[in-house]
Amino acid sequence: MASEHGKRINVVLDDEHAARLNEMAARMYVQPGTIARSLLSTAIDQVDTEATTITAILDAIPGAWERTQEGLADVKANRFVPLDQL
Repeated sequence: MASEHGKRINVVLDDEHAARLNEMAARMYVQPGTIARSLLSTAIDQVDTEATTITAILDAIPGAWERTQEGLADVKANRFVPLDQL
């Protein structure tokens, strides 16, 4: 459960990044989530919040546009679960 100091989010990593994260965590004797939280917080702090920068970051995610289009098609075809039903 999320504390009042933060919100819980889930991030899915590909096998290569998950392995690297686990390796770093093992070397530091901490849980992978601890390293992931620190890395993500640092990245968020360092990113420029200008729309062009955000767009460039999103455009660099392999398959992101295609997955977005698939998601929109799922919504149009009524293939979704409303959040309040999860």
